[in-house]
Amino acid sequence: MTVTDPIADMLTRIRNAIMARHDSVLIPASKIKLSIARILKDEGFITDYTVLKGKPQRVIKILLKYIDNQPSLLGLERVSKPGLRVYVGRREIPRVYGGLGIAILSTSKGILTEQEAWRRGLGGELLCYVW
Repeated sequence: MTVTDPIADMLTRIRNAIMARHDSVLIPASKIKLSIARILKDEGFITDYTVLKGKPQRVIKILLKYIDNQPSLLGLERVSKPGLRVYVGRREIPRVYGGLGIAILSTSKGILTEQEAWRRGLGGELLCYVW
């Protein structure tokens, strides 16, 4: 089945797994999804992720993180959509919940958090907010 917006599909699968209190979730793999999973792990929102070799396609297994039976990932919001792309310059990069969350950007140097993009002086497509 073809998905129009694979990033939104990934975020929705993670959101649904957290609401159902699952320990892990399987997501079809791509380079951009692996970069987003790496950022989520580095920022402490998920425990870990692994790439599993499947017959038709590789999949990413994301291990969700819970602290005192509460999910560490409270919200995910897709910003730039296929019908309306959202681009920001270095000076326009938003702060999510006063710095408690992160914004994930697609820049010319790869997928970065808002802090790393700001440090490098880069703008780009605003993919999503995570808090």
